[in-house]
Formats: sequence, structure tokens, C-alpha cells
Amino acid sequence: MGVLVVSGTGTEIGKTVVTSAVAALAVAAGRSVAVLKPAQTGVAPDEAGDAAEVVRLAGPGVTARELARYPEPLAPDTAARRSGLATVAPQDIADTAAGLAAAHDLVLVEGAGGLLVRFDEAGHTLADAARLLGAPVLVVAPAGLGTLNSTALTAEALRARELEPLGVVVGSWPAAPDLAARCNLADLPAVSGMPLLGAVPDGAGALAPAEFRAAAGAWLGPVLGGSWSGEEFLRRWPA
Repeated sequence: MGVLVVSGTGTEIGKTVVTSAVAALAVAAGRSVAVLKPAQTGVAPDEAGDAAEVVRLAGPGVTARELARYPEPLAPDTAARRSGLATVAPQDIADTAAGLAAAHDLVLVEGAGGLLVRFDEAGHTLADAARLLGAPVLVVAPAGLGTLNSTALTAEALRARELEPLGVVVGSWPAAPDLAARCNLADLPAVSGMPLLGAVPDGAGALAPAEFRAAAGAWLGPVLGGSWSGEEFLRRWPA
């Protein structure tokens, strides 16, 4: 993969931490990595955004790029309209990602919230940028009740647009998962048609960067450069 798009089934579900783990494993494998955050919302001009967080956790060798930043924590199109700032078009995202790909082995494009969150006045979304790039999409989902529906809808939206769903990663696996979370491990692949590619523990983003990088391989499967096994995880957390 030269470019991988990382989307979520919603917001605040661990998407940046998953992106950081993928980046950390790629760096550990000797690959050059860039992370692109097309639209950063809810962050002041002098605050670190999601791309900077990926660099902090994955390593200073990661190239970080933002295309737009809006102060209010809203969908990019809404945040841009309210702030009077320019929106981001899918072609801008695709062109920037392609430029980064020319100089890096892996480019991670991290969306804002879910797949169909609007980026501009015309209603373009992260899916439109992924189509222009011809890039696979990694879906980050929460562990608990309600995730089956949102993950299945995301997978359906990807296939309707003829985009490749690489798989799904649980973005914040709880230390004491309830019954719904344990059942979802087996049900997520069945309802979404996507393989389960990992589970990142809750609170992983609070680890010291060195600890984070050392542990990341145990959270993600071989497709993403790690050693995580879905079968072993299911045996550890039976329903």
C-alpha cells in the first residue's frame, strides 16, 4: 500500500491512535511514513492536532501535513462555513497525498469522523478522495453496543462507491469488555464483510511514545505489520 485512508464509523473512537499504531509499525519496518489530516477541527491555531499526535506516538521521522484547520469541533464543511475559512476539496486531498506518496513509502490519510462527513459546499466526502486516490480504506470502529450497525453501514457505503474496504480495527478495546463487546468480535466480520485486523486497548494513546511503539505490534494484524491474531483474541475474550 502506498496510500491508506483511515476512516471511522464516528468520532472519538480511537482513529488517531490506530493511525499512530499503523505508522509506528511501518517506521519500525524501515518504511518512510507521512500522515495527512485534510481537515482538523476543534483545535486552536497554536495547539497540536491529530497529525502531530501521530508524530508524537509513532516517531519524529513521520512527516505530518494538514490542509485546513477550523476552531470549532464540527464537521469540516460546517466548521469552515462558520469560521469563514476555505473548505477542502477531494482533489486537494488526492493531490497532496499523491505528492507525499512520491517521497514516502506509506501515506496515511486520516479522515474527520465518519466516511461521509462533508468536507465542502458540494457535499464531497473522504470517500471521494479515496476514489480519486484508488486507495483502500481502513475502518476504525468502537467495541460496544451499536457498532455492528454503524460498521455495516460504512462497509456498505464503501462498496456502493466501489472502494476497497481493507478491514476493521477496534479503536478502543476496554480492559473489562462487556457481553456486547465480546460478541462483536465475532459478529463484526460477519455483518460488515470486512476482516477484523486488530484491537487497540483503551488508553493506548496515553502511553509514553517508546512504550506505544513497542506494544503496537501486538494490537494490529499482519496486514498492518503486526502480530495480532483474531483467533487468539477471540479465545481470550469468548462471548
